[in-house]
Amino acid sequence: MRLLSSGPGEPLNFTTPRAYLATVANRLTLNLYRRRSLEQAYLAALAQTPEDLAPSLEHQALVLEALDEIDQVLALLPAKTRQAFLMSQLEGYTQEEIASRLGLSVRSVQRYLARALEECIVLASQSAA
Repeated sequence: MRLLSSGPGEPLNFTTPRAYLATVANRLTLNLYRRRSLEQAYLAALAQTPEDLAPSLEHQALVLEALDEIDQVLALLPAKTRQAFLMSQLEGYTQEEIASRLGLSVRSVQRYLARALEECIVLASQSAA
């Protein structure tokens, strides 16, 4: 599938097809590992939820799918942008705290957070369509 996704009319020009296939295989393995790790973390958190408050299986599947999509978007962001976003959204740090911990200016943190939020908005608009 990845070989065919280069676009119509674009010639497939591989000087080292074995290296290309190894790279694709490595990335697929990494994606699988990240997805399983994400699922395990969600299911562990879910196991701590009282049974009467636990979401339905359908809701669980939707949440896992959404988490996977968000994870894929975050994986495309530069490391500092991703780290600043996660510190803000998951750990509740303020922009000043993030700047201090990462050794950045507050303005840089603001730019990083804006970039990450833009990507999340794009993802949300694509999901809604």
